[in-house]
Amino acid sequence: MKIQNAFRIGLVGTLGVGLGLLILTSISTLSTIITYIGAALFLALGLDPAISWLERRGLPRWAAIIIVMTGVGLLVAGLVLAVAPIIVDQVSQLVEEIPLVVARVSSQEWIESLEEQFPQFQVQEISNQIQTGLTDFLTNPERLSELAGGVLQVAVAIGAGLFAVLIVFILTLYFAASLNSMKRATYQLVAASKRARFADLTEQITQSIGRFVLGQAGLAAINGIASFVFLSIIKAPFPAVLAFLAFLFSLVPLVGTLTGSIIIVLVCLIPGLGSPLTALVAAIYYLIYMQVEAYILSPRIMNRAVKVPGALVVIAALAGGSLLGILGALVAIPVAASILLIIKQVVIPRQNER
Repeated sequence: MKIQNAFRIGLVGTLGVGLGLLILTSISTLSTIITYIGAALFLALGLDPAISWLERRGLPRWAAIIIVMTGVGLLVAGLVLAVAPIIVDQVSQLVEEIPLVVARVSSQEWIESLEEQFPQFQVQEISNQIQTGLTDFLTNPERLSELAGGVLQVAVAIGAGLFAVLIVFILTLYFAASLNSMKRATYQLVAASKRARFADLTEQITQSIGRFVLGQAGLAAINGIASFVFLSIIKAPFPAVLAFLAFLFSLVPLVGTLTGSIIIVLVCLIPGLGSPLTALVAAIYYLIYMQVEAYILSPRIMNRAVKVPGALVVIAALAGGSLLGILGALVAIPVAASILLIIKQVVIPRQNER
């Protein structure tokens, strides 16, 4: 009996471990699809406040969804049509400027100025090593074939990105249309005695996520427009490209604006494209803008969305970005707010009752 029991325990344990590994492997294999679903659900929750607002004005949900999605599509198309030609033109200018920048950087005059400023470094030797490496790379057929393969991989990645955008858009339509029925089906899985409380918490969480998405998009749009205007005034290099980068990075809460600002300032420092004065002015502007965003814009726009302590915002954004990339950084703040809401309204009251 002891041998049989040991065999049975070992068999059940082995099957349990195998099942666990199978589940983990399946999740890893389906990670891309899970990411698409998460992004689409996040966007659907972000568009739901606008759809609900139109519903309260007497429109059926299908009409509200069509209006909202058409408006978003027209806004994105208008942004692309307005910005894309400028970005393409300025990127082509940047490509044309690269040989000139390389020539300036490798010029003897620039090297001598660096040697005067940094006498502890062997600038001339470092410059010669860089030029030798570039020459070897450009004259080596194997390196050129690797470069061509990299270009092909970039093209494939762009195609995959466009396909992902299409899939997320279609899923967003489905989720937006069936969001209420999905909620009702989820409520039915909860015990009747706790269903009302669960539904109330779920509505609070989904509304907070929706307001957060709209608020963050609004902050990113403000940063992008203001950056384009200011960078054009100070004649920074490629203001449209840099403003578009500022918009994209600002979609990531808190750390995104700082990261985008640092990149823009560094671009303004590139010899031949910008100047130390331009970079200094841009740095001062973004320092001021980040204070305005933190103390004026963000509180006014986000006052009804999510209320999360600043330290927790940083931790959540970094953790989400490490786990799921940009999508993780975007959803980290609403997830943290949802956890705090559950702790305040469920866990703490239960502890107080004991």
